[in-house]
Amino acid sequence: MTKGNILITGAVKRIGKEIAEHLAANGYNIALHYNSSKKQALELQAKLIGLYPLQRFKVFQCDLSNESDLEQFTDKVMNHFDKLDVLVNNASVFDPGIIRETDVKLFSNQMDVNLKAPFILSRDFVLNNRKGLIINFLDTRITGFSNSHAAYSISKVGLAHLTRMMALECGPDVRVNGIAPGATLPPEGEGEDYLKNLAEKTPMKVPGGIQPILKSVDYILENENLTGQILYCDGGEQLL
Repeated sequence: MTKGNILITGAVKRIGKEIAEHLAANGYNIALHYNSSKKQALELQAKLIGLYPLQRFKVFQCDLSNESDLEQFTDKVMNHFDKLDVLVNNASVFDPGIIRETDVKLFSNQMDVNLKAPFILSRDFVLNNRKGLIINFLDTRITGFSNSHAAYSISKVGLAHLTRMMALECGPDVRVNGIAPGATLPPEGEGEDYLKNLAEKTPMKVPGGIQPILKSVDYILENENLTGQILYCDGGEQLL
């Protein structure tokens, strides 16, 4: 018997893929969202089906920046899974630009994917499921004022506020929490030294990697009295 059904946005690459594999190993059925990475989505689906044949894994394509696709997305998922127990809003775009370099297109894209999509998907999750849990992926940047990715950072600040607002509105039936990672995986083309150099500036001095994030997901899943909280997986970077 499976533990429940989980929808993970951005589920086939980087942190999303790690979460999907971890939760599959823990007995969950998973709706795997992707935007343009169809090959990786089908490969991950096939891998999970091979490892856990008694569970269900289904891929769903959606451009979260497209309003029409976004409005219909939850219905598509619910047509395959009769209910959802958990929504993980992981998908995001991360484009650089200080305020003076940010045009309307850049600003809108960050807001559409990082804030509007989680807002709409969370709304639809609550409307379609009597009970459940929402986990929003934030960023340790929400505590500071670094302007290197200005629109991105503002979108994540908004998502942090939404996390608490929804926790207040939707309890006790739906719990809503956030996870705010620091540097977790190196960017494409960079190695582990990239993370080590960043970690040197933090109180813990070493990269945390993916395990603290997976442990935080487990903690949120298992602690039934936890809502409106943000767990920082950043080695203390939020203190700087």
